Amino acid sequence: MKILFICTHNRCRSILAEALTRHISEGRIDARSAGSQPAGVVFPGTLKYLESQNISTEGLVSQSWDDHESFAPDVVITVCDSAAGETCPVWFGNAARVHWGLPDPSKLPTEDMQQGMFREVGEMMQERLSQLASASLNELTDKQSLEAAIGQLLTPERFS
Repeated sequence: MKILFICTHNRCRSILAEALTRHISEGRIDARSAGSQPAGVVFPGTLKYLESQNISTEGLVSQSWDDHESFAPDVVITVCDSAAGETCPVWFGNAARVHWGLPDPSKLPTEDMQQGMFREVGEMMQERLSQLASASLNELTDKQSLEAAIGQLLTPERFS
């Protein structure tokens, strides 16, 4: 399975989701992340949190969703509300689309507060991604069935 995580700036939550998916799935899921308006740099607090969890940060970069046109993801997961409301590129058309509304740790005023929120968001993502990695979703061939199955795995929302 191939998953593309989208956040407007691709510097915090989508990067976190990419790294956690790679770690949890142990190569069973090809995860990437991108943004509609990428910042060009990964938020330092994201890297700090991942390193504190002994999760590899190798290869994590802030990039545009245009850089992934040939990736052909099975699933596109938006992790911020503004990205969920944007008009997505036509090439997303064949992918199942799911939205996870997650708070942005980088918006908090202090590093301690940010890292506290990273722990909360990271824990919630790990729960969802563990379920996703262990699910038998590869047998689902149509977009609607895949969206419904992933949607059932990911409820209820802790941060809605």
